[in-house]
Amino acid sequence: MNANRIINMVIRMVMNRVGRSGVNAGIDKFSQRGKKSPEGKGAADPQQKKQTAETQKRMRQSMRVARKIGKF
Repeated sequence: MNANRIINMVIRMVMNRVGRSGVNAGIDKFSQRGKKSPEGKGAADPQQKKQTAETQKRMRQSMRVARKIGKF
């Protein structure tokens, strides 16, 4: 391999990592993941929390089924 190929390979790896971290940072910022809302302002009641947990459970199950179907 010549030096040009090696340099291109290293630069491509670095740029992929930088791009991926930038996208992740943007998604985290947009979704405010990991940050709790202050009490009284947008705080969810227990019924809403339960419903959200059930929705998340159903979503995980459907994603599992979709992956299994995708294998065929």
